[in-house]
Amino acid sequence: MIAAATGNTVPATLTLQSLPLFPLSAVLFPDGLLSLRVFEVRYLDMISKCRKAGAPFGVVSLTQGSEVRQPGGTEAFSRVGTLATIHEFEQPQPGLMLVRATGAQRFRITSSDQLKHGLWVANVERLPADMAVPIPEDLQPTADALHRLIQSLQLKPGQVGPTPLLPPWKLDDCGWVANRWCELLPLPVALKQRLMELDNPLVRLELVSDVLTRTGIMN
Repeated sequence: MIAAATGNTVPATLTLQSLPLFPLSAVLFPDGLLSLRVFEVRYLDMISKCRKAGAPFGVVSLTQGSEVRQPGGTEAFSRVGTLATIHEFEQPQPGLMLVRATGAQRFRITSSDQLKHGLWVANVERLPADMAVPIPEDLQPTADALHRLIQSLQLKPGQVGPTPLLPPWKLDDCGWVANRWCELLPLPVALKQRLMELDNPLVRLELVSDVLTRTGIMN
């Protein structure tokens, strides 16, 4: 359910009520690609309903617990996540769904609740999308390195299936380049989460560039 909080002097804030959540040991970035192998009853039902309604679900990173529900286990997750929209779906057998979804807008959880069968739902407010910020000259090597990596992935012999990045390539945009590097680099989930939550895409790219330099990926 979508509701808009209105006011006379401030822009409307778009909120989502009872958004189903999928806590993962990963971080989904806007425009990112998410591949899921779904077999838990709570998520089979959720994915089926979202697909039929053409509705998104929310991806949040776990801070406690595991992706698969454990008896007596406790789940906790970050309060900022990303909406995911399903664009590919396959059900090879009963009780198994293969899903590919795309990251859309970020959101912040205002309240959450776990239903009896284990599914988490939340009321959320959508966060503004990254401003389009051109790549500054000193960070151009970071974008160039990503371009080379994309080309190598496309030309990789024996490549099965699509590359882990979705076109169009926005190699002139700070936020897009930073987000793609965050997905590709083997960074701790907590660090990826902090980078995703940053409001300033230029700062995010600067931090990613520092990581690339320190690890020797980009000299």
